[in-house]
Amino acid sequence: MRLTARRLNRATLDRQLLLRRERLPVAEAVRRVVGLQAQEPASPYLALWNRLDGFDPAELDAAFAEHAVVKATLMRITLHAVVAEDYPAFHNAMRFALRASRLNDDRYRSTGLSTADADALLPHLLELAAKPSTGAQVEAALAERLGREPPKRLWWALKTFAPLAHAPTGGPWSFGLRPSYVTAGIQPSTVDQAESERRLARRYLEGFGPASVADLARFATLYRSRARSALAAVEDELVRYEGPDGTELFDVPDRPLPDEDVPAPPRLLGMWDSLLLAYDDRGRVIPPDYRKQVIRINGDTLPTLLVDGYVAGVWRAVEGGIEATAFRPLPDETWDGLTGEARALVAFLADRDPAVYRRYGHWWAKLPPAETRLLK
Repeated sequence: MRLTARRLNRATLDRQLLLRRERLPVAEAVRRVVGLQAQEPASPYLALWNRLDGFDPAELDAAFAEHAVVKATLMRITLHAVVAEDYPAFHNAMRFALRASRLNDDRYRSTGLSTADADALLPHLLELAAKPSTGAQVEAALAERLGREPPKRLWWALKTFAPLAHAPTGGPWSFGLRPSYVTAGIQPSTVDQAESERRLARRYLEGFGPASVADLARFATLYRSRARSALAAVEDELVRYEGPDGTELFDVPDRPLPDEDVPAPPRLLGMWDSLLLAYDDRGRVIPPDYRKQVIRINGDTLPTLLVDGYVAGVWRAVEGGIEATAFRPLPDETWDGLTGEARALVAFLADRDPAVYRRYGHWWAKLPPAETRLLK
């Protein structure tokens, strides 16, 4: 069966709980959508606010505190929030990419340390992080272990690929800008990497299918050959479709494919929402003309207006409400829908962080001329 681009868009919105807000426990919602981008502490909370009916942020606070949901460096070598039972396989599947991103980097190699040197320190690091430890505490312990001040990039490398989670430190969104790290409640995978890649591939399709080999590779930072092998190993469990350009797409069976004319309500997505970054073909959600406005050159991915299932602009919290910038003309009824979302978002932010994402405001000076409204 050949699927249209619009039907793929609707399938993604459905899997990502964006066609309608659902009533689900927080951990189940995170499991359903596979993972939430957590580069900014607020983003997992805004992701669930967009997806759940009656979302109480205290439930996510509790899930992080109890390690039911784990925040760690995973897919695309960025911070994600995933359910604890997914973490071992996801981390193991990402192991090569996480290690290579640091140990093959000239900034690490310039320290004079080898890969073996880093590996030799891992057991000591994991023992230390049995209780929450700040970066400064870890570096002090490494200095004691080495008998000298550790090279500047040693901890930078270790914290990326070691099986560590971020420990809640308080603040409006459970985590501040100075992380604390912990191993408690996390068990490294005991299976081989290929088996973990197969689990990651199937879980990815559950939350983002139908998708291609290239999509899986981009989502997980896997070599395409490894993504292809992972899908081939479970192909008997999958169904296949043809994309609008003829690309082969894979999916788990018995998952709905909504019609392309199913209405998609407006949403105000947070920074780095996984919806925008999960595919090699970003056009599934981001019109090509808008991609550079939304995903900046350094990788910052701005908060977006989602209109009829596609990015139509960006938003930011300002004094008095939500400032929405539309990249194309929007009808009055769409502005009405966005205004309703903005009012609910202002109320949601009021007790936590009314000026959320404030430090990214410099990007708005670089946007092209567009219609901007204060929604309140």
